[in-house]
Order: sequence, then C-alpha cells, then structure tokens
Amino acid sequence: MFKRIDHIELLTAQPERTINFYTGALGFHERERKRIADTPLGPLDLIYLELGGTTVEVMCYPEAKEISARSTELHLGWQCLALEVNNMDAALAALSQHGVSATWGPFMRPDYA
Repeated sequence: MFKRIDHIELLTAQPERTINFYTGALGFHERERKRIADTPLGPLDLIYLELGGTTVEVMCYPEAKEISARSTELHLGWQCLALEVNNMDAALAALSQHGVSATWGPFMRPDYA
C-alpha cells in the first residue's frame, strides 16, 4: 500500500545555510524555488532539494516576526512526512485503524509539489 517516502518538510529561519548543508555536505541538488505570497504568517519560501528520488522541502517565512499564533503546530525543524500511495482512500482508512488522521491534504500531483 505505502510505496515510498515522497518528501519531508523542514522549516528553517536560515534557508541558505540549510540549503548549503544539504547540497554541499550531503550531495542534494536544488530542483526549484517557489514563493507563496499570501499565508497567515506572510510570504512562504519553498526550496525543493533532491537526492536519489527523495525530496526535502525547505520552508522559510522570511518576514515572520514570530510564530506564536501556531506555536503548538509550527516550529523549526521537521514538519511533515509525505508518503506516495497507490490508493489514497485505502491508505487513509488503514491509518485511521491505527488512530492516525490526515492533518493536511491529501493533495494530488501535479497540483502540489
């Protein structure tokens, strides 16, 4: 049912330092950059790094003064594990049997990432 890790998200206050580490030390390459202009915390910069078919999505709110409004949800570090599945309904049902529910999404490619 679950096929592979599609991507993980990392929220950072220092995106260039993070990118330099992943590309310089670990051998990732930068795939693309995007900006979501309008979020509740201001603009959100997304930088997609790839290595061996796995994507690390580096996220940064460059104009955020603080993250207190969602401090229990949003923090620096690891944010999300996204899995590619064969059947979304079956995957969500299987997770539900273990007491796990989706907190965001699901999204279908190519509409997202």
